[in-house]
Formats: sequence, C-alpha cells, structure tokens
Amino acid sequence: MGEAVTSVPVGTRSAVMRTAALWLLFLAPFFYLTYGVANWLASLRADVPNLAFDWEKHIPFFAWTIIPYWSINAFYALSLFVNDTPQDVGRLARRYLTAQIVAVICFIAFPLQAIFVRPQTDGLPGFMFDVLGGFDKPFNQAPSLHIALLVIIWDHWRRRLKGFTRTVWHIWCLLIGLSVLTTWQHHVIDIPTGALLGLFALWLFPADRASPLADFRLTNDRKAWRLAIVYAIGATIFLLIAVVSVHSNGAGLLWLWPSLALAFVAIGYAGAGPQVFQKQGGGVTSFASRFLLWPYRFGARVNRWWWTHRLPAAVEIGDGVFLGRAPGRGELAAYASVVDMTAEFPVPCAAGLNWRAIPSLDLLPLSVASIRDGAVAVEEARSRGPVLVCCALGFQRSAAVVACWLVRSGHAADAAAAAKQIKALGRPVHLKPEAYQAIDEAAR
Repeated sequence: MGEAVTSVPVGTRSAVMRTAALWLLFLAPFFYLTYGVANWLASLRADVPNLAFDWEKHIPFFAWTIIPYWSINAFYALSLFVNDTPQDVGRLARRYLTAQIVAVICFIAFPLQAIFVRPQTDGLPGFMFDVLGGFDKPFNQAPSLHIALLVIIWDHWRRRLKGFTRTVWHIWCLLIGLSVLTTWQHHVIDIPTGALLGLFALWLFPADRASPLADFRLTNDRKAWRLAIVYAIGATIFLLIAVVSVHSNGAGLLWLWPSLALAFVAIGYAGAGPQVFQKQGGGVTSFASRFLLWPYRFGARVNRWWWTHRLPAAVEIGDGVFLGRAPGRGELAAYASVVDMTAEFPVPCAAGLNWRAIPSLDLLPLSVASIRDGAVAVEEARSRGPVLVCCALGFQRSAAVVACWLVRSGHAADAAAAAKQIKALGRPVHLKPEAYQAIDEAAR
C-alpha cells in the first residue's frame, strides 16, 4: 500500500542530499532566469501569435485547480532529494535541464501567447494566481514546460510507489496535467508538444540503461549512411509540414511527432546503433521509446504486413525451430521461446514466454557476433519447446541466424546450403554474399 522503500547507506544518503542541494541551487535560478528572459523577449514583439482551437473557449475555468498546478514546483524540488545515489540525482537534473533548454529555445524562436483572460479570483486561489502572474506572463506556450516537467516527475515517482499510493499519484498527476487548461494557462496544443519534450528527456537519460547516444560514433558503413540520409530527409519533410501547416491549424504541430521519430532512427543508422530503440535482451523497450518512436513503428508494421500478408507467419525449418516475421500477440501460442533479432518492435504481451532479444537495425547486415549469439540462443531455447526466430519480415536478420543454426547443428554444410533449405520450405531469403561469409564464420 505504501512506498517501495530501499535501504540506502547513511554515507550514500548524505551524498544524495548534498548533490541534490547543489543541483537545486543551480536549477532554480536557471529556471527563473531563462524562463523570464523568454517571456521578456516575447513581450517586446508587436504581434505574438497564438495557437488555439475555437472549441477551447468552452473549457471551464476552475480557480481551485491552481493548487495542483502549483504543486509541481514542490515535486520538482522534492524529487531531487528522493534518489538512491548521486548518479540518480544527476540523471534527473539532466532531464530537467534538457526540458528547460529545449523549451526556452522554442519559446524564443517561436513565441506564442495565451489569449483567454482569466476571471477575477479571491481567497487562496486568488493569491496563488497573483504570485504566478508576477513572473509568468501569457507567453512561453508550446511546448508546455509544465507538461514536460510533469512527465519527468511522474515517471520518477511511479517507479518508487506502489499500490494505493501509486494510484493516488497517477490521479494527482492527471489533475496537474488538466490544470494547465482549467487555469487557462495553456492552450490544448501545448500539452502534446510538452509531453513529447518530457519523453525526449526520459529517452535521452534513461533510468535503467545507458543513454542511447553514449556510444555514438559516426558509421563508415555506406549503406547505413544512405539509410540515415533517407530517414533524415523524411524527418525534415515532416518538420516542414509542421511549420507550414501550423499557420492554418495549430494541430499541425503534431507533425513534429513523426519528424522526431524519424530523426531518432536516422541517428541510429548514422552511428548510435539499435540503442535508439532502447530494447533490452528480454525484449522490453523503455516507456519513452515506445511512445516517441510509435510513428516509425506504425510504418514498420504496415511494411511488415505489405511484404508478408500473403505468406505464412512462420515456417518450421526443423527440430522445432520456426522462422518468421515479427509476431503479433495472437501468433505466439504455438511457441515456448522467441529469438528476436529486431530492435524496432517491442515484445507483444505473452506471459510465460521465454524471449531473447538481440537488437539489430533493419536492412543492415548482422555482425558475426550477433549471428553466433542468435544461433546459440536458438539451440538453448529448443530444450523448452518450439522456438520462433524472427525479424521484421523473416527474410534477412532472422534468416541469417537460422542458417547459422542449421550449419552449427549439422543440418547444412554451409550458409549457401542452409539458405537453399530455407527457400525450399517457401520462405524468401534476402542475404548478400557478405552475409554468407559472416554466417560461415559464425558457425565455426
């Protein structure tokens, strides 16, 4: 019913408190300074536009919701002190800082203003509105920094609470989110753009793995560069659509979502690798990745359907080993294990299923190590029952792994012979000559 409490040594607790205090001493002035400068610069402009739908005038004003609105300030500070290690404090602070810097850049580059005039209020809400009005002018709209910070703080506490307390936390965060509308501080379009910013900060500084950009090195693979350029062009096109369409409809800002998703994929091909999808060995992807990269994943699912809807979902290669496309939830009942070579697809819900993920980028050849790891995983999984080896379509990455398993298990003399066996069973195989070499090397 209460919090999930962890035992933290006294020395570590002191270090956490000290680190949190130092970060807060920097973040608080930085917040008010940069936020105020953005407000001031917007106030100097003669005509600051707004992005509001006509139906927003029907959103009611509830003065009391200034209380949950204001409460985020307390959680902002408190969250820094509720950590297990100084490194955890630093990660949260960097998330705050990322959201702050990106939001302020947007406020300065594309200033917007709220157009609804709040009614006069009194009592405690009136006092809180007066204090808020002292520094928060009707600018700094999209992306809503309030929502971005809410996403970060909500994620921070949901990991530490359970049971009834966690339910209360979700409800209170919902109130905070709604309060940006019911206090007439923001327009509707500010919310999804703010949420994207908050998710970006979570993606950039994940809690349970290294940053996706931690090992970024520009690739020297020409095919990877071509794919990176293609996705970068796609990201740019969606960005231009957002910029052009926003003048006629505020919803045009939502085109930033696919633009951001394709930009992340481009970064992955340019050198960050499959880490941009934040998929772990058990197949689980991070919360931020699931949402930020959803537009790309939607396109990948359409592509999967286009190429495979006339084919069986999987074919048995032999000895309980199946080769197929990335499965849907309803296609998993026949298997005890899955060896998943995709980075882009998260695990469908399948309780009790043994899932081994070896994340790799689509359309790029697998490394010898990845092929060998996949083949070993297949052989180990066979003891549990039928095993599905899959990638997006089942034509390349998973085909290379199954071919390697066939050679290692003595079912085929070499990679070329293994590929012929797979094709004879009705499964297309799209492997380049260098892939055959890698398979034979991995099978040794």
